[in-house]
Amino acid sequence: MPTDADPIVNNWYAHLDKGQRFCVVALDDDTGLVEIQYYDGTVEEIERDAWYGLAIEPAEAPENWTGAEDVVEIDDLGTEITDTSVADWNEPLEEIKPEGKRPEED
Repeated sequence: MPTDADPIVNNWYAHLDKGQRFCVVALDDDTGLVEIQYYDGTVEEIERDAWYGLAIEPAEAPENWTGAEDVVEIDDLGTEITDTSVADWNEPLEEIKPEGKRPEED
């Protein structure tokens, strides 16, 4: 079943026969290529004419849309979620001193 869906950058699609989801990451009008990236990070180029012959449909982005992307910190996802509590921010810094050179405790 060929698709009528146009390739749109940053939109997600699903192969109806394979069940794989992928995102369109680039369109090259000069060469007529559609660059897609699967959830696992694999990148593939498809000719625009071949695109319309694929059995695909628009799909929702995966819940964890980062997949194989290099997102190091959860804060990079653009959310308010963080692993640092408010109490951690309010704690004074401890001075770091080399072993053996610490002042004697009273």
